[in-house]
Amino acid sequence: MHLSPDDIIYWQYGFFKINATIAFTWGLMLFLALGSRLVTRRLSHGLERSGWQNLLEIIVTGITNQLGDVGLVEPRKYLDFVGTLFLFVACATLFTIVPGYEPPTGSLSTTTALAICVFIAVPLFGIADGGVGQYLKTYMEPTVIMLPFNIVSELSRTLALAARLFGNMMSGTMILAILLTITPFVFPIALSALGLLTGMVQAYIFSILAAVYIAAATRSRKPVAASSPLPNPPV
Repeated sequence: MHLSPDDIIYWQYGFFKINATIAFTWGLMLFLALGSRLVTRRLSHGLERSGWQNLLEIIVTGITNQLGDVGLVEPRKYLDFVGTLFLFVACATLFTIVPGYEPPTGSLSTTTALAICVFIAVPLFGIADGGVGQYLKTYMEPTVIMLPFNIVSELSRTLALAARLFGNMMSGTMILAILLTITPFVFPIALSALGLLTGMVQAYIFSILAAVYIAAATRSRKPVAASSPLPNPPV
């Protein structure tokens, strides 16, 4: 039983090697790129639409609405980044039903890379929204004493993102492997279905946390509609 797909080596030449994490990560990215190209090459603006286009619109609309609920005023602006995170983690989980497939999210290196992407994207979105000075000023709010604590908070939440996703994905794989050796086949099947549900929840949590961090960096909030003045009472 492998604790991580990093332990499965497909090819090695000296220091360079290709393990299951690298192979399935690039395979998953290739699948997402080709799939998006095939689905979007013939989009219809009429009433007759393909099933794949309907599925794509449901996913895009759902992610956009969730980003708006988090507090981002222009959710379409962050759809590419957050949506890609969600689809990558979700598809990494869904493909576990394929025999021989090893989810790359079961490796700490993959989850760390995803967390670092969030760590880099948050200040970039914050600077793009309010400028360098305005973003750096948030580290010293409400007082300059909070500067080291805010920096530690940035680093610790990145570590927490990586560890949370890695722990949940790896634990499900390990429990399934153990049950396959000591229980009848029907129990691992039920647990696999539960693992798919848990993986989708983890994909949702990871992407929503990324959106929350971006919303905090941009200080974006939904504008409050101005209340209309009350009519003058009759004389």
